[in-house]
Amino acid sequence: MLPSDIAQTSLFSSDRLTTNTRSPHAEGRSYSYWRHRILFSIIAGYAAFYLVRQNFTMAIPYLQSELGYTKAEIGMIFSSGAVIYGLGKGLAGLLGDRSNARYLMSAGLFCSAIISFFLGFSTSWWMLLVLYTLNMSFQSLGWPPCARLLTHWFSPKEIATKWAMWNSSQQIGAAIVMIVSPYIMASYGWRFVFFVPGVFCAFFALFLLNRLRDTPESLGLPAIEAHHGLVEAHEIDDSKLTTKEIFQQVVGNKLVWYMCFANFFVYIVRMFVFTWAPTFLSEFKGSSLKLAGWQTAMFDLTGIFGGIIAGYLSDKVFEGRRGRVGFLFMLALSVSVLFLWKAPVDQKWQHFLGMMLIGFLVTGPQILVGVAAADFASKKAAGAASGLTGTVGYLGTAVAGVGVGLIVDNSGWDVAFAAVAICAILSAFFFALTWNHRAKVLDKKN
Repeated sequence: MLPSDIAQTSLFSSDRLTTNTRSPHAEGRSYSYWRHRILFSIIAGYAAFYLVRQNFTMAIPYLQSELGYTKAEIGMIFSSGAVIYGLGKGLAGLLGDRSNARYLMSAGLFCSAIISFFLGFSTSWWMLLVLYTLNMSFQSLGWPPCARLLTHWFSPKEIATKWAMWNSSQQIGAAIVMIVSPYIMASYGWRFVFFVPGVFCAFFALFLLNRLRDTPESLGLPAIEAHHGLVEAHEIDDSKLTTKEIFQQVVGNKLVWYMCFANFFVYIVRMFVFTWAPTFLSEFKGSSLKLAGWQTAMFDLTGIFGGIIAGYLSDKVFEGRRGRVGFLFMLALSVSVLFLWKAPVDQKWQHFLGMMLIGFLVTGPQILVGVAAADFASKKAAGAASGLTGTVGYLGTAVAGVGVGLIVDNSGWDVAFAAVAICAILSAFFFALTWNHRAKVLDKKN
């Protein structure tokens, strides 16, 4: 650690330094230290959010067998939580652009952990609905602070790659739940899949509070655009936008809306697998719950590599044009959904391959939606822009929840898979509408 930074690492230290007296060399070392610290902290922190979210998915077979709930009833719980989560993302985005990301993210994780613990005591459908929905409201405080931190600590010429690295937290957290949960439930019962992550994440939230800081300027460092030479320091306006200005900059931008609609269909595909994979792999493909857990974990793990590759391609190959990569990935994704759908029941390796391909291909577009929205809006409104795309995206989650439950109950898994493949094609269309667009600062630099 740098001597000049020691005073800033206590748990409740102020984020604000009033002067910047560092030499260029010291500034570079300090920037490097804090960028690594912030990135690894939000990766670990957002992975922890998934420990107290994805655990509900693993409990579904027990909610059906022990408590007698139908897929439509469970889907209604998911859909209600998705709507609240989506709305919360939008509101948290507006709040996050004007708040300290350090405190907002830590508080969201702590509250979500407490609610997850109490979910383990629930039996009635109404109690499950209320607590899951409340949990998702606190979950919505995780994404916007990360969007704010990423856009303030990483410049547009590198942000998609770094965003993809951060996004691996979702796959890491979900994979841990998928692999560990069956063993917890087999040894102690399904309720402990809520108890154990709840206790762990409550303590981890305090660790996150210690590790995070808000912006480079709050530590006496220059803005990231000046540090990377994209603009001169005197050209940077460090004033904050009003809530009205943020709202107008985001809602009035058609490119942001294209990303919203693309995300709507991305999330139908992603949450179809994310929510229902253990169920359709066991019912439709004949896998055991433990095997389904490993197959779903592969979906999450390959998503890490897919996201990083998509981010790299959009940064280095397509020079900030996220829509081109999103379009290509979503077209390939539609083919992968068809492959998994038609894979024979006795060909488990094809089920593994199908899950791996879908995970690889769906994660990149999901990442690029948030990056592109931040590019099109500006870093001052990054939280609101990514929050809005998240709100619309989680309307897609609602469709994937109760919609898939109703489709499967009434028409079977074949119809559900066909509908999801069509959604992938529709998402590709909206990505194509932003084919030549990128962040304005990149065009100014050139």
